[in-house]
Amino acid sequence: MEMTESSRDDVRVCLSVRIPMRDGIRLNAILYLPGPGPGPDGDNTPSPAIFTLTPYVAQTHHEQGIYFATHGFPFLSVDVRGRGDSEGKFNPIFNDARDGHDIIEWIAQQPYCDGQVAMWGGSYMGYTQWAASKEGSPHLRSLVPVASPFRGGDSPLRTNIFVPYSMQWLTYLWGRTSHDRVFSDQKLWSRRFRKWFEAGRPFRELDVFLGSPSPIFQEWVSHPYRDAYWDAGNPTPAQYANLSIPILTITGTYDGNQTGALLHYREHMKNASPANRAQHYLVIGPWDHAGTRIPKLEFAGVKVGPASLVDLPKLHLDWYAWALQRGEKPSFLKKNVAYYVMGADKWRYADTLDEVTARSTPLYLASAANPTDVFKAGSLIAEDLCSRGSEPKPDSYVYDPRDVSLATFESTIDPDIRTDHRMIHASAGKLLVYHSERFEQDTEVTGFFRLLAWIAIDQPDTDFRVSIYEVGLDGTALQLTSDWMRARYRESLYEEKLVDTLEPLCYNFERFTFVSRQIPKGHFLRLVIAPINSIYVQRNFNSGGVVADESIDCARPVTVRLFHDASHPSALYVPLGQP
Repeated sequence: MEMTESSRDDVRVCLSVRIPMRDGIRLNAILYLPGPGPGPDGDNTPSPAIFTLTPYVAQTHHEQGIYFATHGFPFLSVDVRGRGDSEGKFNPIFNDARDGHDIIEWIAQQPYCDGQVAMWGGSYMGYTQWAASKEGSPHLRSLVPVASPFRGGDSPLRTNIFVPYSMQWLTYLWGRTSHDRVFSDQKLWSRRFRKWFEAGRPFRELDVFLGSPSPIFQEWVSHPYRDAYWDAGNPTPAQYANLSIPILTITGTYDGNQTGALLHYREHMKNASPANRAQHYLVIGPWDHAGTRIPKLEFAGVKVGPASLVDLPKLHLDWYAWALQRGEKPSFLKKNVAYYVMGADKWRYADTLDEVTARSTPLYLASAANPTDVFKAGSLIAEDLCSRGSEPKPDSYVYDPRDVSLATFESTIDPDIRTDHRMIHASAGKLLVYHSERFEQDTEVTGFFRLLAWIAIDQPDTDFRVSIYEVGLDGTALQLTSDWMRARYRESLYEEKLVDTLEPLCYNFERFTFVSRQIPKGHFLRLVIAPINSIYVQRNFNSGGVVADESIDCARPVTVRLFHDASHPSALYVPLGQP
C-alpha cells in the first residue's frame, strides 16, 4: 500500500490517549496521526503504526512523531508505567515486556492501524523494543533497536562492575517528570562523585550519600553479577529464536551501549533460523551514544569524515516502508552488516559480523625494564621472542585503593573525551604501558581486540582496565577501545572465584568494544593495563568481600605482576580489516 505524505500542518496531535494494560493500569500516550487521506469521508486509510515506549516523558519525542506522521505513519509516544502521565509504579526493566506487548495489541485494534505495529527508539527505548518482543505478539512486524542496553550485560553494570552514573540516571527519572537539567550538569556530578570517592564509604550507601535514597538502586546493588534477576530483563534463547520479523540494529563505535546492542544482536543470530537471521541488519557507525540518533562530524575529541553523516531518520523511514509496506529495501543496506572505517571515511559491508572480525594477529608483550610510563614503555612485538628461551622478569605495579590523590584532578576532566590522556601521565608508576612498532603502511584495524595476559596478584581480588590507543606522529593519542575485568569473574560473569594463589593465572580480556579504523603509516598502538581507580567507577577494595558493602577500612594494597616469559606468553590480538 502506498502511503500519502502529509504536511506538518496537517498532522493531528492527540494528547492523553489512555492505553489499558492487562492489570487495569492505563498508560499515557501522545498520538500523531497523518493528515486527512483520500477516503470518501476524508478519513485516513488504516496503515502500519509505529510507537516508542519511553521513560523520558512522551512529549520528548514530539519531533519524531511529527516526522513519521508527515510521512504517512501514525506514531505514538507512550510513557512507561509510573512515568509522565502513565499510572502505576516505575520500575526500570521489569514492566516493559508485558506492557510493551499490551500496547502492541491495543494499537493493532485501532481504526488508524492496519494491524501491523513497529517500534522505534534508542537507548532505553531501544531496550524496550527487545523487551516487548518477548511475548511474541503476532502484530509486531519490525524492530529498530538503536544503542540498546542489555540488562546485566552493560547496564547498569559492565562486566559486573557498577558505576555511580546509575544514580545520576535514576535522578533524571526521579518522580514522574524529567530532571534533565540536574542530570546534564556534569560539573555537579563530577564534584559529587569526587566527594563520594574521597569519603571511602560502601557503594551501597551511594544513594543516601547523594541525598536520594532509592529502592531501585538498592535492588540493583543486591545483584552484583549476572544472574537470573538480570537475565529476566532480556529475551530468552527461545524468544530470540521465535523472532521472525525484520530487525535493524544500530550502534556506534563510541556508543556507551554498543556492548548491549551487540549482545542482543549476537543472541538473535545465535538462536534464530537462517531465514530469520537473513532479516536482521546491523549498522555500526562512527558515533557516540547521541550520535546513533544525530550523527556529528566531531564529538568527544574524535573527528570523522562526511560519509559518516547518514540520514538516520530517512533510513528508519525507508526501513519501515520496506518491512511493513513491501517497498524497496533501503539502498544504504547493501549487505546485512554495514560498518564505517574511521580514517578512511568509507562504509564497508559484509554478510555477517563474524566475517568482519575473523582475522587477527598477535603482538607479544615484552619489556627491558618495568614499563610504568609512556616514556619508558614496553613493547608489542610480532614475534614471540620468549619462546627462544629467555626468561624476562614480570612487569608490575602496586594499586592502593586508599589513594585518592588524583580525584580532584580527574573531576576537572571530561570523562567522555577520547583524546585527553592527562590521567595516564598523572598515573605514571601505577600502570603498565606497551607500544607497538610504527605501522609501515596504512592498515585497517577492524573488529574486536583481545588481550591474553598472565597476571599474578597477592590479594583475593582487584579490578583491571585495559585500554588501546592509536598514537600519531605528533604524539597525540586516540582511544580506540577498552575492556574491564574484576578478577573474581575472570572465568565467568555468572560465578565468582576469588584468587587463592600467588602464581600467574591466564586472564582473557575479550569484551573490548568494536572498532574500525584505518591506522596511517607511521602511527603505532599503545596498550595500557591499569587498575580501576576512578571517581566514575565502583571501587574494589581488593579484600575479596562483597564489594558493595566494603569501605576504605577494608582496603588492601595489591601488587599486580604481568608475566611475558616462555611459559606465560602474554599477547594482544589485533583485529585486521578484510582484504
